[in-house]
Amino acid sequence: MRAVVQRVSAASVSVDGEVVGTLDLPAGHLGLVALVGVTHDDDAAAAAKLADKLWRLRIFHAPDGPERSAADLAAPILVISQFTLYANTDKGRRPSWNAAAPGPVAEPMVEAVVAELRGLGATVATGRFGAHMQVALTNDGPVTLIVDV
Repeated sequence: MRAVVQRVSAASVSVDGEVVGTLDLPAGHLGLVALVGVTHDDDAAAAAKLADKLWRLRIFHAPDGPERSAADLAAPILVISQFTLYANTDKGRRPSWNAAAPGPVAEPMVEAVVAELRGLGATVATGRFGAHMQVALTNDGPVTLIVDV
């Protein structure tokens, strides 16, 4: 599994003009957007490991001490499936999607990440699997990380 994680001060995802997931962040608070990609051999253990990593990743600035995690701050997370994270661009100009798991494999794995996050205590919003989505966010920092498990 792979995720591109961004620390944000605002985020939402829409499908056909309808907001399907949003982070309701009070002024001065931050959350995370996690674009999640699944490959063929990912399983429930990978989903649990990714969820734990996202929840405990210490990327929130703390002026009075060590960096903090979403878990430390109860920061919400917007999870959006993104098969394009497994694009192979080594040859030519047309990406290959062979490393991305097909929908029937990937959808339950993304749902497992969401379920694991919620089980850890996270407030989680989501996009809509397989839909053409518009993602709006305000990256804070900017902070953007690639997380592979």
